[in-house]
Amino acid sequence: MNDHVYKKVELIGSSKTSVNDAIETAISRASKTMRNLDRFEVDQIRGHIRDGAVAHYQVVMKVGFRIDD
Repeated sequence: MNDHVYKKVELIGSSKTSVNDAIETAISRASKTMRNLDRFEVDQIRGHIRDGAVAHYQVVMKVGFRIDD
């Protein structure tokens, strides 16, 4: 079994639809330019309110990936 090294980067995903969509958007976009994405953890959920309703969701998250050998 090989020993691995991992790195975490912070991403901020946003969506007008939902928290889940904000997470999916961030991971999908990051996977276009980053390799070996492995895990994510949500640090913050926040958003904007307009006229008494949620107008926008924002998720601050860390995404972990394995460093190539």
